[in-house]
Amino acid sequence: MTLRRNVSILIVDDHQIIRDGIKALLNRADGIHITAEAANGFEALEILEARHQDLDLVVMDIKMPEMDGIVATHQIREKFPDMKVLALTMHDDEAHIVKMLQEGAAGYVLKTTGKAELTEAIRRVAAGETYFDRQASEKILQFFYKGEKNNQKSHFIDTDLTSREVEVLKLIAEEYTNPEIAEKLFLSPRTIDTHRRNLLQKLHVKNTAGLVKYALKHHLV
Repeated sequence: MTLRRNVSILIVDDHQIIRDGIKALLNRADGIHITAEAANGFEALEILEARHQDLDLVVMDIKMPEMDGIVATHQIREKFPDMKVLALTMHDDEAHIVKMLQEGAAGYVLKTTGKAELTEAIRRVAAGETYFDRQASEKILQFFYKGEKNNQKSHFIDTDLTSREVEVLKLIAEEYTNPEIAEKLFLSPRTIDTHRRNLLQKLHVKNTAGLVKYALKHHLV
């Protein structure tokens, strides 16, 4: 998706004071515009039904009445597959992080984050990348590592991945962004995008989490 000049955001949080705080934090952030807000997942879906073409990104809380962020994220990704979701929450436990990831969130940051990291997360996710803060990244890796230890399988790659695709897969699992991978491998970001899409197709996974899980299972990181 080609981004507009401004990243247009829907904020979803059941506390007005939190929504006001996010708006105040992002008010002077260049290229970011708060377009709409909702108090729960149900309201968010109603807004998206009417205005999804005007929005690039949903900044989603988790614990909310009527419809929580996990259910809302699942429904958003089903009904509006091009819509990006960034979780912004106080929950730093593995269960919430992994569940949001599994339901299609492309990023996860805690509400204790500062303006610089939040704006960076918004821009990356809106651009089609992923962004997980340090704590979330650690919990995701721990989750997949535990799954690997409990389910010992072949460590050999049994697909038709090229050596370049394996290289890109390793860097994705090591949390490099697409531009960083492009710079490291002396390739264009568009080429890295193509490699990422090919990896998703060849490995039969839906998102970055699936790529990371595959890389860990095959001891690429």
